[in-house]
Amino acid sequence: MNRSSRKNSPEALQFAERRRREDDAPRLSKEVPDLASLRLELAERAGSGSPLRHIRRVLVDRAPAVFIVCCTDPRCVDGDHDLTSAVMRSLRAHQTKFAGTDDCTGTLGPSPCGRVLQFEAFAEYRQ
Repeated sequence: MNRSSRKNSPEALQFAERRRREDDAPRLSKEVPDLASLRLELAERAGSGSPLRHIRRVLVDRAPAVFIVCCTDPRCVDGDHDLTSAVMRSLRAHQTKFAGTDDCTGTLGPSPCGRVLQFEAFAEYRQ
């Protein structure tokens, strides 16, 4: 695959769109000025298999107020998990621990992806 076709691949275009949304978003530190730290523990599951887990530590001072997690299935087209409204609602309410789930919005051929992301968040606030 040459360089120009990689730049125009669906994955590259999706990444560029996500980056644009992050660049255009207000900064997290402006939206929740007393937020000191935020950690997201993520587990994505497909069917009855074992979930793929990872931790995202958010750099509060520089982070955008956008929380989008890509689907981990490489066959998934246009798949992601937009946690922004759930996370921001909880942060604005000064919750220190909150959780939720989100279904992947992508497709595998003619079918919905079906992956589900579970998240648990831990926030600390300045006095």
